[in-house]
Amino acid sequence: MAMKLYTYYRSQASFRVRIALNLKGLKREDTFLHLERGDQFKPEYQKLNPQAVVPTLYDGDVKLFQSFAILEYLEETHPNPPLLPKGAAARAWVRGFALINVADSHPLIVPRIRNYLTQTFRVSDAQRLAWIQHWLGLGLQAMENLLAEHKESGKFCHGDAPTFADICLVTQVFPATMFKVDLQPYKRVMRVYETCMAMPAFDQASPPKQPDAE
Repeated sequence: MAMKLYTYYRSQASFRVRIALNLKGLKREDTFLHLERGDQFKPEYQKLNPQAVVPTLYDGDVKLFQSFAILEYLEETHPNPPLLPKGAAARAWVRGFALINVADSHPLIVPRIRNYLTQTFRVSDAQRLAWIQHWLGLGLQAMENLLAEHKESGKFCHGDAPTFADICLVTQVFPATMFKVDLQPYKRVMRVYETCMAMPAFDQASPPKQPDAE
C-alpha cells in the first residue's frame, strides 16, 4: 500500500521527505495543499496536523509529522538503502549536519515567519530578503566549514552514498538559489549539491518537478 503524503511543491520540508521516499523506493500518493492560498488552515487539515504545516505522512494508520522525524521513521522501518552510516559517531555527525538546515536555517525563513515580519514589523521587501539571505548564508558557511574538516566527505557529505546530511544540504541550497544567495563561496557544498541533483531520486523530488508546481 502506498503511503499518503500531504505536500506542497515549494515546501522544503516536503522536499526532504520526497527525496527520502524516492531513495528508498517507496510509493506515495500525494495530496496537494496550496500554502499560499491557506489550504493548510482548513479545519479538515488542521485536524490532521494541528500546526497547519506540511508535510504530513500516513503509513497505513500511522500518522507522521515533522520532516526529520519522518526521515527517522523511514530509516527505522525501511532500512535499505540506509540513509544513516554505521557507527555512533558517524551517525551523530550526519544528524548534526542535517539539523543545521532542519533546526536552524529553515525555520527562520518559512512563509509564516516571512509573513510575520511583513505584517507585524512592517519590514520592507528588501529587509525581508536580507533576513532570508543572512540565515541561509550562515547555514551554508557552517556546512562548508564542516565539509572541509570532515575526512569522510567527498562525493557526498559522508561516505559514498547519500545520507540525511545530503538531503538537508540540498534543501539548504535550493531555497538559496530561489532567494539569490551568492553561492560562489561554498565550493564543497555546491559539489555535493550537484552530485545529488544528478540523481533521479533528488531531481524528481525537486519543487519544479511536482504536479502542483506553478
